Amino acid sequence: MTTKAQKSDDGKVRGRFLLKLSGEAFAGGGGLGVDPDVVHKIAREIAAVVRDGAEIAVVIGGGNFFRGAELQQRGMDRARSDYMGMLGTVMNCLALQDFLEKEGIDSRVQTAITMGQVAEPYIPLR
Repeated sequence: MTTKAQKSDDGKVRGRFLLKLSGEAFAGGGGLGVDPDVVHKIAREIAAVVRDGAEIAVVIGGGNFFRGAELQQRGMDRARSDYMGMLGTVMNCLALQDFLEKEGIDSRVQTAITMGQVAEPYIPLR
């Protein structure tokens, strides 16, 4: 399904959008981990669009922490390496959520892995 963005009379873009961010985007030039300045900049940009009336869903990768495919090629169990990748993704989500809240934007982290203290369970078709 695609949703067309609508520009209102005041020039603001409104609509629903899906934003995909790679984990590497969170690391900045460092390649690994989270660069707080980079994540804060991303949060400010998202917040500006949300304040204009857009609804944004963000899908985030975890490649700045872990690359499961590389370890699978070296013999690591696929399910275990996938879980490790998902943990990296959740770490990135929590970093973005923190900076979005500092910008006054409410957000929710959802994951298929049970982590009740930090994220809501993702339930398909909900």
